[in-house]
Amino acid sequence: MWFQSGRRRDLCAVLYDAGELRGQKLKTRLERYYDLRIDPQSFYGTLDALVESGHLERRTEGIYDVYALTDAGAGRVESYYEWLAARVESGERRTADADEVGDAAGAADAGGPVVD
Repeated sequence: MWFQSGRRRDLCAVLYDAGELRGQKLKTRLERYYDLRIDPQSFYGTLDALVESGHLERRTEGIYDVYALTDAGAGRVESYYEWLAARVESGERRTADADEVGDAAGAADAGGPVVD
């Protein structure tokens, strides 16, 4: 299980698209997407966890930390995209009472989304 946090996945998705960003730019882009302010301590803690797990790399540029995906991080974003695309493309959207047990088991087995 590479992430169980929607925020971690979203940070990696932003970096997948951008290539690399300073920490504050990355935070701003995510706040715009979420349309809410993110606590800086929580945000930078999330970045630290992603660096420690090998999904991001951090380098210092002057007084700024710049973040980029590692190959492992990019691979995980691509894998999650494929998993999500397969769910969306599989057909019609199910209702909440349709096969709840099967859906929950499938999501857990595939590392399905868990919101942070």
